[in-house]
Amino acid sequence: MTPGDNGASKPEEDDPFGYLYADGQARGAQPPSGGYGYPNAVNRVRAVGERKYGQPQQAASTQAGAYGQPNSHYQAPETLPGGAPTSRQAMHSGGGGGRRGPNTKGLLIGAIAVVAAVVIGIGVAMLNGKDDDGKTGNQADASPTQSQEAPPSPKATSTASAGELPKADAVDDAVQLAGGAAPASAVKGSKSAGGSYVGGLNQVGASVTWTVDVPKSGKYTLNVGYGVPGKDANATLTVNGTSQNRPLNLANFAKAPEGDWERGWTHTWANLELQKGSNTVSISCGNGNQCDVNLDQFSLESGWR
Repeated sequence: MTPGDNGASKPEEDDPFGYLYADGQARGAQPPSGGYGYPNAVNRVRAVGERKYGQPQQAASTQAGAYGQPNSHYQAPETLPGGAPTSRQAMHSGGGGGRRGPNTKGLLIGAIAVVAAVVIGIGVAMLNGKDDDGKTGNQADASPTQSQEAPPSPKATSTASAGELPKADAVDDAVQLAGGAAPASAVKGSKSAGGSYVGGLNQVGASVTWTVDVPKSGKYTLNVGYGVPGKDANATLTVNGTSQNRPLNLANFAKAPEGDWERGWTHTWANLELQKGSNTVSISCGNGNQCDVNLDQFSLESGWR
Protein backbone atom coordinates (compact mmCIF):
# COMPACT_ATOMS: atom_id res chain seq x y z
CA MET A 1 0.00 0.00 0.00
CA THR A 2 1.34 3.41 -1.02
CA PRO A 3 1.16 6.47 1.08
CA GLY A 4 -1.77 8.70 0.44
CA ASP A 5 -5.48 8.83 0.87
CA ASN A 6 -6.84 5.37 0.53
CA GLY A 7 -10.35 6.63 0.68
CA ALA A 8 -12.78 7.02 3.48
CA SER A 9 -13.17 3.99 5.63
CA LYS A 10 -15.91 3.00 8.01
CA PRO A 11 -15.59 4.35 11.54
CA GLU A 12 -15.87 0.90 12.99
CA GLU A 13 -12.95 -0.13 10.80
CA ASP A 14 -10.86 2.76 12.10
CA ASP A 15 -11.83 2.09 15.72
CA PRO A 16 -13.51 -1.20 16.59
CA PHE A 17 -14.89 0.39 19.76
CA GLY A 18 -16.12 3.57 18.07
CA TYR A 19 -19.73 2.60 18.60
CA LEU A 20 -19.20 3.23 22.30
CA TYR A 21 -18.75 6.96 21.81
CA ALA A 22 -21.14 9.64 20.55
CA ASP A 23 -18.96 10.78 17.62
CA GLY A 24 -18.51 7.18 16.51
CA GLN A 25 -22.24 6.60 16.61
CA ALA A 26 -22.72 9.81 14.54
CA ARG A 27 -20.50 8.31 11.89
CA GLY A 28 -22.58 5.15 11.83
CA ALA A 29 -20.51 2.82 14.00
CA GLN A 30 -22.46 -0.28 15.10
CA PRO A 31 -21.68 -2.89 17.78
CA PRO A 32 -20.76 -6.37 16.62
CA SER A 33 -23.56 -8.89 16.19
CA GLY A 34 -22.00 -11.64 18.39
CA GLY A 35 -20.04 -11.90 21.66
CA TYR A 36 -16.31 -11.78 21.70
CA GLY A 37 -15.02 -15.21 20.90
CA TYR A 38 -18.41 -16.91 21.45
CA PRO A 39 -21.03 -16.78 18.68
CA ASN A 40 -24.45 -15.66 19.83
CA ALA A 41 -23.05 -14.99 23.30
CA VAL A 42 -25.58 -13.82 25.87
CA ASN A 43 -23.48 -10.98 27.21
CA ARG A 44 -23.71 -8.13 24.73
CA VAL A 45 -21.58 -5.05 24.78
CA ARG A 46 -23.81 -2.05 25.23
CA ALA A 47 -23.24 1.60 24.59
CA VAL A 48 -22.33 3.77 27.53
CA GLY A 49 -25.42 4.73 29.50
CA GLU A 50 -27.60 2.04 27.94
CA ARG A 51 -29.34 -0.25 30.48
CA LYS A 52 -32.50 -2.19 29.84
CA TYR A 53 -34.51 -3.94 32.59
CA GLY A 54 -37.90 -3.67 31.03
CA GLN A 55 -38.56 -0.28 32.64
CA PRO A 56 -37.83 3.37 31.74
CA GLN A 57 -34.29 4.58 32.07
CA GLN A 58 -33.65 6.90 34.99
CA ALA A 59 -30.82 9.19 35.92
CA ALA A 60 -27.89 7.70 37.76
CA SER A 61 -28.61 9.81 40.77
CA THR A 62 -32.20 8.50 40.88
CA GLN A 63 -31.12 4.88 40.46
CA ALA A 64 -28.51 5.06 43.18
CA GLY A 65 -30.74 6.97 45.58
CA ALA A 66 -29.54 8.75 48.65
CA TYR A 67 -26.72 7.25 50.67
CA GLY A 68 -28.02 4.58 52.95
CA GLN A 69 -31.40 4.28 51.15
CA PRO A 70 -32.40 1.11 49.26
CA ASN A 71 -32.08 1.09 45.50
CA SER A 72 -35.50 1.21 43.87
CA HIS A 73 -34.36 -1.20 41.15
CA TYR A 74 -32.94 -3.79 43.56
CA GLN A 75 -35.01 -6.83 44.27
CA ALA A 76 -33.96 -9.25 46.99
CA PRO A 77 -33.98 -12.94 46.05
CA GLU A 78 -36.73 -13.75 48.49
CA THR A 79 -39.10 -11.27 46.75
CA LEU A 80 -38.79 -12.98 43.39
CA PRO A 81 -41.00 -15.91 42.40
CA GLY A 82 -39.45 -19.14 43.73
CA GLY A 83 -36.94 -17.19 45.84
CA ALA A 84 -35.68 -18.61 49.17
CA PRO A 85 -37.72 -17.45 52.19
CA THR A 86 -35.94 -15.62 54.98
CA SER A 87 -35.53 -17.07 58.47
CA ARG A 88 -38.08 -14.64 59.82
CA GLN A 89 -40.61 -15.77 57.20
CA ALA A 90 -39.89 -19.43 57.99
CA MET A 91 -40.51 -18.89 61.68
CA HIS A 92 -43.81 -17.07 61.21
CA SER A 93 -45.20 -18.96 58.23
CA GLY A 94 -47.95 -21.52 58.47
CA GLY A 95 -50.20 -19.62 60.85
CA GLY A 96 -47.73 -19.59 63.78
CA GLY A 97 -47.03 -23.34 63.61
CA GLY A 98 -43.24 -22.86 63.34
CA ARG A 99 -40.75 -24.16 65.94
CA ARG A 100 -40.11 -21.88 68.89
CA GLY A 101 -36.76 -21.21 70.68
CA PRO A 102 -35.53 -23.12 73.79
CA ASN A 103 -37.58 -22.89 76.97
CA THR A 104 -35.02 -21.10 79.20
CA LYS A 105 -37.49 -20.77 82.04
CA GLY A 106 -37.93 -24.54 82.20
CA LEU A 107 -34.15 -25.09 82.18
CA LEU A 108 -33.71 -22.63 85.07
CA ILE A 109 -36.39 -24.37 87.13
CA GLY A 110 -34.73 -27.76 86.49
CA ALA A 111 -31.29 -26.46 87.57
CA ILE A 112 -32.75 -25.04 90.80
CA ALA A 113 -34.41 -28.38 91.54
CA VAL A 114 -31.09 -30.27 91.11
CA VAL A 115 -29.24 -27.90 93.47
CA ALA A 116 -31.99 -28.20 96.07
CA ALA A 117 -31.82 -32.02 95.90
CA VAL A 118 -28.03 -31.98 96.45
CA VAL A 119 -28.32 -29.66 99.46
CA ILE A 120 -31.04 -31.83 101.02
CA GLY A 121 -28.92 -34.96 100.47
CA ILE A 122 -25.91 -33.40 102.23
CA GLY A 123 -28.06 -32.35 105.17
CA VAL A 124 -29.50 -35.85 105.56
CA ALA A 125 -25.99 -37.39 105.46
CA MET A 126 -24.75 -35.02 108.18
CA LEU A 127 -27.73 -35.81 110.41
CA ASN A 128 -27.24 -39.56 109.97
CA GLY A 129 -23.56 -39.18 111.01
CA LYS A 130 -24.59 -38.50 114.59
CA ASP A 131 -25.82 -40.83 117.29
CA ASP A 132 -29.06 -40.27 119.18
CA ASP A 133 -27.14 -38.64 122.04
CA GLY A 134 -25.42 -36.14 119.70
CA LYS A 135 -22.07 -37.89 119.41
CA THR A 136 -20.57 -37.99 115.95
CA GLY A 137 -20.23 -41.35 114.23
CA ASN A 138 -16.41 -41.36 114.19
CA GLN A 139 -16.09 -41.18 117.97
CA ALA A 140 -15.29 -44.40 119.76
CA ASP A 141 -17.72 -45.60 122.40
CA ALA A 142 -16.14 -45.07 125.79
CA SER A 143 -18.00 -48.00 127.38
CA PRO A 144 -16.15 -51.30 127.03
CA THR A 145 -17.73 -54.18 125.15
CA GLN A 146 -17.11 -57.88 125.38
CA SER A 147 -14.89 -57.79 122.27
CA GLN A 148 -12.80 -55.00 123.80
CA GLU A 149 -11.93 -56.92 126.96
CA ALA A 150 -8.26 -57.91 126.97
CA PRO A 151 -6.69 -60.72 128.95
CA PRO A 152 -4.63 -59.73 132.00
CA SER A 153 -1.19 -58.55 130.97
CA PRO A 154 1.95 -59.91 132.61
CA LYS A 155 3.83 -57.88 135.18
CA ALA A 156 5.53 -54.84 133.74
CA THR A 157 9.26 -54.25 133.73
CA SER A 158 10.78 -51.38 135.69
CA THR A 159 12.64 -49.22 133.20
CA ALA A 160 14.28 -45.96 134.27
CA SER A 161 14.57 -42.84 132.12
CA ALA A 162 17.86 -41.94 130.43
CA GLY A 163 20.70 -41.51 132.93
CA GLU A 164 18.77 -43.20 135.78
CA LEU A 165 18.44 -46.76 137.02
CA PRO A 166 15.11 -48.41 137.90
CA LYS A 167 13.35 -48.20 141.26
CA ALA A 168 9.94 -49.42 142.41
CA ASP A 169 7.57 -49.84 145.32
CA ALA A 170 7.09 -53.45 146.47
CA VAL A 171 3.43 -53.21 145.49
CA ASP A 172 4.13 -51.94 141.90
CA ASP A 173 3.01 -53.86 138.81
CA ALA A 174 6.64 -54.68 138.07
CA VAL A 175 6.73 -56.82 141.25
CA GLN A 176 5.16 -60.28 141.28
CA LEU A 177 3.98 -61.81 144.58
CA ALA A 178 3.71 -65.51 145.29
CA GLY A 179 3.46 -68.09 148.11
CA GLY A 180 1.25 -66.03 150.43
CA ALA A 181 3.01 -62.66 150.03
CA ALA A 182 0.39 -59.91 149.73
CA PRO A 183 -0.02 -56.12 149.94
CA ALA A 184 -0.75 -54.65 153.36
CA SER A 185 -0.97 -51.25 155.03
CA ALA A 186 -1.63 -51.88 158.74
CA VAL A 187 1.85 -50.81 159.85
CA LYS A 188 2.43 -47.08 159.64
CA GLY A 189 5.62 -45.56 158.32
CA SER A 190 5.99 -47.21 154.90
CA LYS A 191 7.51 -44.96 152.23
CA SER A 192 5.62 -46.60 149.35
CA ALA A 193 2.72 -44.79 147.69
CA GLY A 194 -0.37 -44.83 149.91
CA GLY A 195 1.59 -46.34 152.80
CA SER A 196 1.31 -49.84 151.30
CA TYR A 197 3.91 -52.59 151.58
CA VAL A 198 4.19 -56.36 151.05
CA GLY A 199 3.70 -58.65 154.07
CA GLY A 200 2.97 -62.32 154.59
CA LEU A 201 6.54 -63.37 153.88
CA ASN A 202 6.99 -65.30 157.15
CA GLN A 203 6.31 -68.67 155.53
CA VAL A 204 8.41 -70.91 153.35
CA GLY A 205 7.73 -70.40 149.66
CA ALA A 206 6.56 -66.78 149.97
CA SER A 207 8.42 -64.58 147.49
CA VAL A 208 8.63 -61.18 145.87
CA THR A 209 10.11 -61.00 142.33
CA TRP A 210 11.11 -57.67 140.73
CA THR A 211 11.54 -57.58 136.95
CA VAL A 212 14.00 -54.87 136.03
CA ASP A 213 15.66 -53.62 132.83
CA VAL A 214 19.23 -52.27 132.80
CA PRO A 215 21.13 -50.52 129.97
CA LYS A 216 24.25 -52.71 130.09
CA SER A 217 25.70 -55.80 131.69
CA GLY A 218 27.81 -55.34 134.81
CA LYS A 219 27.91 -54.84 138.57
CA TYR A 220 24.94 -53.26 140.37
CA THR A 221 23.91 -52.61 143.95
CA LEU A 222 20.41 -53.56 145.08
CA ASN A 223 18.87 -51.30 147.75
CA VAL A 224 15.93 -52.71 149.76
CA GLY A 225 13.63 -50.80 152.12
CA TYR A 226 12.02 -53.04 154.74
CA GLY A 227 10.69 -53.25 158.27
CA VAL A 228 11.21 -55.78 161.08
CA PRO A 229 9.53 -56.07 164.51
CA GLY A 230 12.62 -55.20 166.57
CA LYS A 231 14.59 -58.34 165.63
CA ASP A 232 16.88 -59.51 162.82
CA ALA A 233 15.67 -61.36 159.71
CA ASN A 234 17.06 -62.68 156.44
CA ALA A 235 15.85 -64.07 153.09
CA THR A 236 17.11 -65.92 150.03
CA LEU A 237 18.26 -63.64 147.17
CA THR A 238 17.97 -65.04 143.64
CA VAL A 239 19.11 -63.27 140.42
CA ASN A 240 17.87 -64.53 137.05
CA GLY A 241 17.04 -67.92 138.63
CA THR A 242 20.40 -68.35 140.42
CA SER A 243 20.52 -68.16 144.23
CA GLN A 244 23.25 -66.00 145.72
CA ASN A 245 25.85 -67.49 148.05
CA ARG A 246 24.80 -65.38 151.03
CA PRO A 247 21.27 -64.61 152.20
CA LEU A 248 19.99 -61.06 152.10
CA ASN A 249 20.73 -59.42 155.46
CA LEU A 250 17.53 -57.91 156.95
CA ALA A 251 18.85 -57.05 160.42
CA ASN A 252 17.24 -54.66 162.95
CA PHE A 253 19.41 -51.74 161.93
CA ALA A 254 16.83 -49.30 163.30
CA LYS A 255 17.35 -50.74 166.84
CA ALA A 256 13.60 -50.90 167.32
CA PRO A 257 12.24 -52.63 170.42
CA GLU A 258 11.10 -56.16 169.79
CA GLY A 259 7.57 -56.22 168.47
CA ASP A 260 7.62 -52.57 167.35
CA TRP A 261 6.93 -52.72 163.59
CA GLU A 262 6.48 -48.98 163.18
CA ARG A 263 9.96 -48.17 164.48
CA GLY A 264 11.52 -51.09 162.63
CA TRP A 265 11.59 -49.46 159.13
CA THR A 266 15.15 -49.43 157.73
CA HIS A 267 17.10 -50.48 154.63
CA THR A 268 19.83 -52.84 153.41
CA TRP A 269 21.81 -53.58 150.22
CA ALA A 270 23.43 -56.40 148.22
CA ASN A 271 25.89 -56.66 145.30
CA LEU A 272 24.51 -58.16 142.05
CA GLU A 273 25.72 -59.13 138.56
CA LEU A 274 23.09 -58.19 135.96
CA GLN A 275 22.95 -58.63 132.22
CA LYS A 276 21.95 -56.01 129.69
CA GLY A 277 18.17 -55.85 129.23
CA SER A 278 15.60 -57.61 131.40
CA ASN A 279 16.52 -59.28 134.70
CA THR A 280 14.60 -60.86 137.61
CA VAL A 281 15.55 -60.28 141.25
CA SER A 282 13.70 -62.43 143.85
CA ILE A 283 13.54 -62.19 147.66
CA SER A 284 12.01 -65.35 149.08
CA CYS A 285 11.61 -67.21 152.31
CA GLY A 286 13.41 -70.54 152.09
CA ASN A 287 14.26 -73.27 154.54
CA GLY A 288 16.51 -71.90 157.30
CA ASN A 289 15.56 -68.24 156.66
CA GLN A 290 14.08 -65.90 159.32
CA CYS A 291 11.44 -64.14 157.19
CA ASP A 292 9.43 -62.07 159.68
CA VAL A 293 9.71 -58.91 157.50
CA ASN A 294 7.71 -56.36 155.50
CA LEU A 295 9.16 -55.23 152.15
CA ASP A 296 8.71 -51.56 151.16
CA GLN A 297 10.86 -50.31 148.23
CA PHE A 298 13.58 -51.41 145.72
CA SER A 299 16.20 -49.48 143.72
CA LEU A 300 19.41 -50.09 141.79
CA GLU A 301 22.79 -48.35 141.76
CA SER A 302 25.63 -48.81 139.30
CA GLY A 303 28.70 -50.64 140.70
CA TRP A 304 29.36 -52.35 143.98
CA ARG A 305 29.86 -50.91 147.43
